[in-house]
Parts: sequence; C-alpha cells; structure tokens
Amino acid sequence: MVLCVTDEGGGRGMSDKEKINGSLAMAPRVITIPAANQETARKLRVAAYTRVSSNSKDQEHSFAAQNAYFSKLITDNPDWELADIYADQGITGTSIDKRDDFLRMMEDCRKGRIDRILVKSSSRFARNTKECLQSVRELKELGVNVRFEREGINTANVSSELITAIYAAFAQKESESISGNMRWSYQRRMENGTYVPPVLPYGYSRIEGKMVPDPEQALIVKRIFDEYLRGISVEQIAKNLRDDQIPCRAGKVVWNSTAIRYIISNEKYMGDSLWQKYYTTSTLPTRTLLNRGEREAYYAEGTHEGIISAEVFQKANALMKKRAAKIKLAENTPFALRKKMYCA
Repeated sequence: MVLCVTDEGGGRGMSDKEKINGSLAMAPRVITIPAANQETARKLRVAAYTRVSSNSKDQEHSFAAQNAYFSKLITDNPDWELADIYADQGITGTSIDKRDDFLRMMEDCRKGRIDRILVKSSSRFARNTKECLQSVRELKELGVNVRFEREGINTANVSSELITAIYAAFAQKESESISGNMRWSYQRRMENGTYVPPVLPYGYSRIEGKMVPDPEQALIVKRIFDEYLRGISVEQIAKNLRDDQIPCRAGKVVWNSTAIRYIISNEKYMGDSLWQKYYTTSTLPTRTLLNRGEREAYYAEGTHEGIISAEVFQKANALMKKRAAKIKLAENTPFALRKKMYCA
C-alpha cells in the first residue's frame, strides 16, 4: 500500500524556488529614508581664516588680498552665508596661543556658528603639525570641515587627515628652516659686530639701520641715572615718571621698578652691546630662555653712540649691587620685626 502526501492547493509538493518566493512575499516592507542634506536644507555658514607672519608692506598686501578674495568668494555663492572673516596679522603660525582671531574662530565653531572654514593653504592655518591636526580633529568632531585652497584638501574626506598631516609637516619644516637661517644670519652679524637688534631699548630709534639716541627719550634716561645716583630708589623714580606723565617706549605711562632696573643695568646706554642675552629654542613650540651659558654670547664695545658715560653707568651698577647685597642680608637676618617695620 502506497501513501501519497500532497498540499491542499494542487495536489503536488512545493518546490524550493516556490518556498523561497513565498518567504520573500511574507517579509516586511522596508523603506530607506535618506539622511538630510544639511548643505541643501539651509545656507552653509562659511568662514575664512587668513594670516600673515609680519607687518611688512608685501605681507600687508597679501593679507588684504586674502581677506578680499575670501569675502567675495563666499558672498558670491548663493548657497553660502558669510559667518565671519578671521584674520591674524603679523603673528607666527608656530603657536596657536598668540593668535587671537584663530582662538575666536575655534570658540565660534564650538558654539555652532560655523559649518565650513576656507583657508588659503595649510601653512596659513598652522605651521605646527601637532596643533594643526589637533584643531582639524576637533573641528571634524564639531561637524566643521576645513578646505585648504592651494592643496585642494577638504577635511570632510576620510583620507584628508593623512594628506593634511603631510602638508602640515612640510609647513613646520619650512618654518624651522627659515628660523634657522635667520638665527645663523644674526650670529654672523654678532660675530663681526654689525648686528642691530630688531627691538631697540627705550631712548633709541633706528635711522638708516643704525641705533641713534632719541633726543627726548635720552633726557629721560639721563634723568633716571642721575636720580638713582642721588640715592632715589627705583620705585620712587618710577613713581616720579608716572606723576610727570612720561610715556614708556610703548607710549603708555606704565613705569615700574623693573623697567628702571632694566635701564640702569643695560650696557647699551653707554654705547656697548651684549648680544644673545636670551635665546630661542629650535623645537616647536619655541620658547625664549635666559642664556645661562647654553649659547654663545657676544660683547662688543662702541657699537653705537651712548647716552651716558661709561663712568656713570659703572657707578650706578655698583650702587645697585651694593643695595641688592643689603636687601639680601636683611632678608636672611632672623629678626622678629623683619618686613613689619620700615624706615620712613
């Protein structure tokens, strides 16, 4: 006896193909909802960052050209909205800390005010590889992409970080090379006695590349030495200058005892020069340190016209050392009323 098993529909068994088709027919219907395109949902808030490292005329022209170019580029695009133009002039790109507008831009990004940043090149953005990548990564987490015009890099792309790191490393190396060449040039001029510091001390001005006494400020320098040799303290000299509304080198009336001591101990006021009192480290971020023998120093006599005589300078410094020795002795003396009672 043979028993035959059939389905209810047609008296025959279902094939594998029919079973699969039946399962697919019973599967839930799935509708894919595309991600919202933020760039088309509203206008893209675009900012630009520009920077030049000096205040020279050619750099000023480049600075103005960068600002004008990006301002026109953003405003001419109907899909973009100008967020702001962030600009740092006369500031090196080796450190973020000194770039006020860069820091302001980063803060605005954290507040959600910017969607994209345009920069001329990676070297304008930063010349420090570490800081460049840190900033790019933070911006990427905030949903802000950076576009470097010269290199054609958009940090929104997955592979752009490696390329950005390479260009940032090149920019850092270029900056280190320029700084090294400048240090070498300074040292050669120090050795042959022709070096003139970029920042001149109070009392001097630069005329045809030479240090020349400023007539008005030179009188103040002579007054400081004269009052000090007459027994007036550095604190009182500073107060007298403030009371007389005498401006400092920066143009503000902010004299203090440190400034007075600096003038009295500065050999340049008698016409000599001690170069490389401080030095700048070669690694980033660079630091300016007091030269305690780590670098060569150069002392040159008669490098420029002095404001006071060598005799006056030596007397004032001998008096300063004598006063300093008394202060040190008093501080080390174990008296109960030390620093509690003072002579009128």
